[in-house]
Amino acid sequence: MKTDHELLSAFAPTGVLRASINLGNPILANTDPATGQPGGVSVDLATELARRLDVKLELVVFKSAGESVNAVAAEQADVGFFAIDPLRGEQIAFTAPYVVIEGAYLVRQDSPINGNDEVDSKGLRVVVGKGSAYDLYLTRELKQAEIFRAPTSPAVVDTFLQENMEVAAGVKQQLQADAQRLGGLRLLDGHFMLIRQAMGVPKSRGDKASAYLSAFVEAMKKSGFVAEALARHKIQGAAVAPLEADSQA
Repeated sequence: MKTDHELLSAFAPTGVLRASINLGNPILANTDPATGQPGGVSVDLATELARRLDVKLELVVFKSAGESVNAVAAEQADVGFFAIDPLRGEQIAFTAPYVVIEGAYLVRQDSPINGNDEVDSKGLRVVVGKGSAYDLYLTRELKQAEIFRAPTSPAVVDTFLQENMEVAAGVKQQLQADAQRLGGLRLLDGHFMLIRQAMGVPKSRGDKASAYLSAFVEAMKKSGFVAEALARHKIQGAAVAPLEADSQA
């Protein structure tokens, strides 16, 4: 994966690789309490990509997925880490996924709701993080329930309680942590969706850049880099995505 001038211009037109980091998904990134600096699987991947391109890395940090996506779509960042979604794909070229994450529902302990298939019912209000993969997916899929949008994914459960809603939707790991923190809550069994987390580059950067990024992601999965990063950051609720069948990485 040797870089050339065309690739460098595509990935780092400002002279540095600007990576959009979403702190709203704890499986991807979070803030180190000791240093205050962002870290996580997505930061590790961004660091390795910059190393391979032989350019400096600049982390452009956001609190929500929507903001992170918009930064790449508007070319205020050069690469990002997102759940694959058709709407986002209009402006962003996605790689295959590097991890797969479960999306789950959370309810109060005494809720009459017991299964994922019971959520899409009249009179039920589902809280999601604005602009998140869950927001985009459930906006398409839910026909009866009403969607209520919290400012960010980490704010979903607090919003769910403050506004006395019926269901909270999000990353299973985040919901589990909130349930333990607050008590009186439970997750519904299983998942309502599997989120395929990928890297992305603005489509305007061309096919060569998107092909390079796709090969990079496959190499990171195949080499064990992604699995090691998940283990190093003690991430649960996510699995390394399968290699693409036609990958040459």
